[in-house]
Amino acid sequence: MAFISKVKKNKMKKNAPAASKEPVSIPAKMTVQKLDFFYGDKQALFDINLDIPKNRVTALIGPSGCGKSTFLRTLNRMNETIPGTRMVGTVELDGMDIYKQFNDPSSVRTRVGMVFQKSNPFPKSIFDNVSYGLKVNGIRDKKLIAEVVEQSLIQAALWDEVKDKLGNSAFMLSGGQQQRLCIARALAVRPEVILMDEPASALDPISTAKIEDLIGELKKKYTIVIVTHNMQQAARVSDFTSFFYEGVLVESGRTKTIFTRPNKKKTEDYITGRFG
Repeated sequence: MAFISKVKKNKMKKNAPAASKEPVSIPAKMTVQKLDFFYGDKQALFDINLDIPKNRVTALIGPSGCGKSTFLRTLNRMNETIPGTRMVGTVELDGMDIYKQFNDPSSVRTRVGMVFQKSNPFPKSIFDNVSYGLKVNGIRDKKLIAEVVEQSLIQAALWDEVKDKLGNSAFMLSGGQQQRLCIARALAVRPEVILMDEPASALDPISTAKIEDLIGELKKKYTIVIVTHNMQQAARVSDFTSFFYEGVLVESGRTKTIFTRPNKKKTEDYITGRFG
């Protein structure tokens, strides 16, 4: 079970001050250095440098179109599925460059899982949704698969709600349940990092609260990076926050500091609702 175990920058951005960083003593699970990203000739990210602390929740905030989701997808090579894109710089997982030292992108995505904004269960049963990644990776032991499915659904706080209907279609679940099912599916292949792209944006307040509680539990075992447009949510669930604006990482640090004593005026203006 080994799978478990260049367009020039414009003048403003060239001369933009370096992102403010609060010193962090927690070991980094992932490290991003000098990252630029392009969609064809258009540059979307500019010189991003960021450490992502292990077993903590890092929130990425900023106005729409600022590069949050693009950055998130660089962390597991998901942008490679988009034709014409290009990345410069390094993204390391436990000190290994995921673009140079991993030949197969799928091996990266096993270790760095993704949960998308819109729940996307497969047209299969609840059981088959969760077990899908196991079977793709060659696991055939039915007892083992059943155990992992149960453990994953328990971790996703969904087991008690579905344990008697595992053979039912995943589409029978509510929106909030479908999103937790997608989290369980990601957990089944035993990732080390979980990326979440606005996982609660389409959910009602009760379902959103369940997802937020779940994130708090999951960080005990996983490193989590979450994109959110909801600053209250970022303040509630994250330990660290990074503020993006026009493809630039403006400021990063402990969430409490970012929300109460930001170093950059642009961060303060965004946090206080002056724009965005």
